[in-house]
Amino acid sequence: LDAIKDLGFYYSTIGGITIGIDDLKVPEIKEKLIAQAKKEVQRIEKNYEKGIISDGERYNRIIDIWTSTTNELADIVMETIEKDTSYNPFRINPIFLMVRSGARGNKTQANQLMGMRGLMIRPTKKVTGGIGEIIETPVISNFREGLSLLEYFISVHGGRKGLVDTALKTSDAGYLSRRLVDVAHSVIVTEEDCGTLEGVFVSALVEGDEEIIPFKERIIGRVALDNVVDIVTDKVIVKAGEVIDEKKAQEIVDAGINRIRIRSVLTCKSEKGVCAKCYGWDLSKKKIVNVGEAVGVIAAQSIGEPGTQLTLRTFHTGGAASRSIGPSSLKVRNAGRVKYLENLKVTKNKEGKNVVIQREGNVALLDERGREVEKYTLRVGAIVEVEDGEEVKPGQVIAHWDPYSTPIIADAEGIVEYKDIEVGKTAKEEVDTTTGIKRKVIIPHKEEMDPQIVLKNEKGDIVGDYHIPEGAHIMVEVGDKVHPGDILAKTPRTVGRVQDITGGLPRVSELFEARTPKNPAILSEIDGEVEVLPFEKGGRKVRITNKETQTVKEYTIPYGKHLNVSTGDYVIAGTKLTDGPVDLKEMLRIQGEKKVQEYLLNEIQKVYRVEGVTINDKHIEIIIRQMLSKVRVEDPGDTYLLEGEEISRVKIQKINESLPKGKKPATYKPLVLGITRVALSSESFISAASFQETMKVLTNAAILGQEDYLEGLKENVILGRLIPAGTGFFASVEKEKEESYEYTATERR
Repeated sequence: LDAIKDLGFYYSTIGGITIGIDDLKVPEIKEKLIAQAKKEVQRIEKNYEKGIISDGERYNRIIDIWTSTTNELADIVMETIEKDTSYNPFRINPIFLMVRSGARGNKTQANQLMGMRGLMIRPTKKVTGGIGEIIETPVISNFREGLSLLEYFISVHGGRKGLVDTALKTSDAGYLSRRLVDVAHSVIVTEEDCGTLEGVFVSALVEGDEEIIPFKERIIGRVALDNVVDIVTDKVIVKAGEVIDEKKAQEIVDAGINRIRIRSVLTCKSEKGVCAKCYGWDLSKKKIVNVGEAVGVIAAQSIGEPGTQLTLRTFHTGGAASRSIGPSSLKVRNAGRVKYLENLKVTKNKEGKNVVIQREGNVALLDERGREVEKYTLRVGAIVEVEDGEEVKPGQVIAHWDPYSTPIIADAEGIVEYKDIEVGKTAKEEVDTTTGIKRKVIIPHKEEMDPQIVLKNEKGDIVGDYHIPEGAHIMVEVGDKVHPGDILAKTPRTVGRVQDITGGLPRVSELFEARTPKNPAILSEIDGEVEVLPFEKGGRKVRITNKETQTVKEYTIPYGKHLNVSTGDYVIAGTKLTDGPVDLKEMLRIQGEKKVQEYLLNEIQKVYRVEGVTINDKHIEIIIRQMLSKVRVEDPGDTYLLEGEEISRVKIQKINESLPKGKKPATYKPLVLGITRVALSSESFISAASFQETMKVLTNAAILGQEDYLEGLKENVILGRLIPAGTGFFASVEKEKEESYEYTATERR
């Protein structure tokens, strides 16, 4: 041991990874970048003074300019220190060494030392981002150059925020971990193969045009449900029921396959716990998981542990704001041919470019064999740079849009008239104090008024009418002549929340707790064509008609909610008709379990990935499986159950199977419950009582005369028995066999 210690110290001494002031190299290009950014900011301030943009837009754009400048400089800093061979050609810059090896520090911190500190956050009580939460004057200096007095005081904000956050949030992460363990501790690998024929489709997780989790990463260590076949050579890459290792995953990607079905714990049919095939690899050994492994606890810890890292993250950046900018253009990743899909409606504007006029439409990219390789969604107002059927190169920009506002676009030529747009009743005139330009903005108003912009042709016939939502800025005046593709009004979007896990950890809790959000979006229940009806009492009606099944659904959109659809749009079941967060219970009712599972998995992954934390899908899947493990009895049939009773799915299936022939089984609907509710309604009352609300749980258990079969880990720990996991799993299996043998023997007597 001593020898190892000496060896370590010896090489640390001659390795000499220490920082001297000369190791901090400020890139020469910094001055130029800053000057460029300042010029951009001045241009935006001028636009604001002329009244082309509103104050909110000005603020958002300035924040964006500084964010992207800081990010660009960070990359340049890393390049500079990587190439830094100032003393001798073999020496590596110690800061680069530390950051690149992952021992200490990250790009942001290196940037604060040698680039610029960037934007700072004001400590606020609110979690979500609003105007003024980021101080728009950036700290241009870095710690090598030293901060000016003003910059120092701006920085103090950040330091304070870091300390406050750390104190408040450590407890939250710990509590999340505890709830996760409590909900999943009874999930143990109980058999090799449950023999299910179901699985889940998996493909890369993409947001905008950025890949968050590559496809290859999501399939490694999972079991294929079907044969994975190379379409060109007809060669079977992976047989059904085989594990996909790194080599096979690479082959699948090389074959151009981007979506396959895999076994998943979400579809596992094991009665207790899960089976090894549905779980896949034990990630610590890169082999299929052993029977008896306590995968539930591993899952809970894998999700909870980064939570503690995430909360402490804010402290390190010292409140340096990293704000996520929504993308403003769309680049294709591969070469191919662009195809406009049927839901994409475009019109030519004055410049002869295609403008998207419908709520959203899709374009696909086809390879030389005509297969769809990529699919993108374009927002209303996007200008499409390429025509239908045009060939494109990798990295080519095919569309761009304004990420700061949602426009309402004319699709016909005509003269503008207002309907129900009256200053004082439905609109107010905002005179910009600096510019003196007047703009009408729609305000909350009485229900019978319905602000619209109407376009008429020379003869006075109406050629287009557009509902203008609350908060929209009207860009045209009465009597203006407009052309297709012109912007009539635009609603500013508050893009880019402050990305700080303060938003992230509550978001993870919110998803795991399946809470009903405050103002949820209204979802369409059927596929069909949209018709927006005029205002009535209580709000505007939206009618959706499915021509094939002749079903018609009407929705009342409450007053002041922003509509996402317009007349003539085609929507599919589950499409958001209004803005707002999705209510999981609604989603489950309309789109079914598969969709809820996929949504939860992807949303939780996004929160962690933004922070640069990698969690394997299977851990999150185990928790989601527990959230969907209960059902509500609809019709008890000939069973002893009650209507509306909440019961575990496995239990109700067993009861139905045990019914004599000719008896009517119970029917049920799936439920999605938050992790706290699942933990409290656990099959084991000892486990539930040791979690929360002990009195309530124990009283209920006593009234119902519940029995605890000690199947999870927690109840066994409490009673001081051997836990039924690992080697203890086999002991419990043997014991069960003996008990069932004794039981049949007594019956025979």
